[in-house]
Parts: sequence; C-alpha cells; structure tokens
Amino acid sequence: MKLTQNFQNNNSTLYLVATPIGNLEDITLRAIRILKEVDYIFCEDTRHSRTLLEYYDISNKVDSYFEFNKDLKGDKIINLLKEGNNIALITDAGTPGISDPGYEIIKLAIEYDFNVVAVPGASAIIAALITSGLVIQPFTFLGFLPRGEEKQKTILEDYLYRSETLVIYEASNRIYKTLDNIYHSLGNRKISIAREITKKFETIIRGYVLDIIKENPDIVGECVIVVEGGDPKDYFTDFTIDEHVKHYLDLGFNEKDAMKMVAKDRGKSKSEIYKLYKIRREK
Repeated sequence: MKLTQNFQNNNSTLYLVATPIGNLEDITLRAIRILKEVDYIFCEDTRHSRTLLEYYDISNKVDSYFEFNKDLKGDKIINLLKEGNNIALITDAGTPGISDPGYEIIKLAIEYDFNVVAVPGASAIIAALITSGLVIQPFTFLGFLPRGEEKQKTILEDYLYRSETLVIYEASNRIYKTLDNIYHSLGNRKISIAREITKKFETIIRGYVLDIIKENPDIVGECVIVVEGGDPKDYFTDFTIDEHVKHYLDLGFNEKDAMKMVAKDRGKSKSEIYKLYKIRREK
C-alpha cells in the first residue's frame, strides 16, 4: 500500500492540468495559476499550446512530451522532479492520459514517490454524455476504437448485453465506418454524435444509428459518439434456470446471491427461482 497526501509534504509535484477542448475560456483559475507557478510545462505540441499560454500570459519554460518521445522526455521529467522542480503536463485539448499521452509518466512519477496532482477541467466525454439525452450513468468510456473493422466489432460485441451507455472517440473521416460497425455489432440503438464541442460550429446529432447512416449528414471535426446501452436480460433468453444460476456461481457468487441475481434478471421473485432451481436439482 502507498498513501500519498499531496499537499502535506515537500515532494516535487507533477501536475496533470486539463486544458480547453476548444473554447479558450474553458480553463479554471487554478489551472492558470498552476501553469504560471510551475518550473516547466510539458505539452503534446508546443506550437499548439503556445496559443493557450500566450492568451493567458503564461511564459514558463515549455518542452514537448508526446507519443514518439515519451520515453526520452519521461526520463527528463523524472530528473527534473528529482532536482526539486514542479512540472505541469498538458495535452492539445482535455486531460492528460485520456486518449492522449500521460499514462507512462504518471505511473513513473508515482513509482518515484513524487506527488501526482490532477487539476480538472473541460472534458469532451462528460460534455457529450450529458447532452446526449441518453442514460448518463453508468457509462463506459472506450476511447478510440481500433481502426480494423474486425477488431472494432470484437470490442463492441463485448458490450452487446451490457446496460451501460458507451462513449467513443472518433475522427470524422472514419465516423461512418464506425457507425456501421456499431449497427452490425449492437443493433439499431439510439446514439448521439457531438462534434466540435465548445467551438463555433458545435453540433449534436441524435437519433437511431441506422437513420443517421441513411440520412448521411456531413460530419466534420473531432467527434464523440454516445451509444445507448443494451438489455442484459436478452443474454439469458435461452438459458435454463440451472444454466442461469451456474452463470453467477461461475462468477464467484454464492448460491443464495446467484439466485437473487437470476430473479432480478428474469423479473421474478427469489422464491420462484428457488422453487424452480430446487425442482431441477432434485430430478
């Protein structure tokens, strides 16, 4: 076990600072203060981040940290932290580590016992989810799906009988291929597509996935797809009572709780399931 009280020690700190996902005004006062106070800022694209930093008159030392130099720059960040420097990590938009570089250096900083502090802010995931009109929680964030059609379908099919809403990132040039895979893997579900969130041409398209595919609206820019959850009851349609109970026993539930779960899945009372299960066991 490792317990870290980030604000009760003198260790160097790696700040994970969320930046605007489009509109430059979507940044917290705390984020601006941290970016001004740290010794170094590491960003995904220094040219892109200059726009934000100059807008808020932030003139600290800036260096790059992105997918193809993360090992080299990760070592540099750790050495700077060892020297007593505080560092902010930002990406082009949103939160470091969320479909952007960050995981490796976060893990490394934790291993070296440095403070790792989140400075929350704008989130495309949450913005798309709460404006979708679909069930907000629970939800599962899948990030960017693999580009290959079969790999996409394999991942999506794992959620066929899951009830949670799905949130997926996708680029506009691949959006219709992904929608087609959603339709063939999950069926004709309600979806929402949010594009250019917080920007001038922010657009949200809501409807059934097949209708959207047929109407073929022009979709440009970074997109977040929100997909309606499935019905877990469908998974158990062809199960006998014994098979259904065994399903939960195999997952580690005891017999009593397994029958309780079966009753919930089938919309029956626990006593009904107990009688049916008992009859089958006695035969």
